[in-house]
Amino acid sequence: MDLKTRKRLSLLILLLGLPGYLVAAWMLLAWIDDTWGRLPIWGEFLVVVALGVAWILPFKRIFTGIGKGEE
Repeated sequence: MDLKTRKRLSLLILLLGLPGYLVAAWMLLAWIDDTWGRLPIWGEFLVVVALGVAWILPFKRIFTGIGKGEE
């Protein structure tokens, strides 16, 4: 995949995927609060970090080298 295509695809992923991740994390934390009660702040932090890593890992190859110029 050429750099121009990866840049466009990464922008699309960030514009659609990041808000989707935020909504999913928010809904999961709300569900956990309703089911088991409120988590401690470090527990919420771990959930958000784990979800953040989980949603971006499949796109690692697309984001690699985006900041570099055309070769």
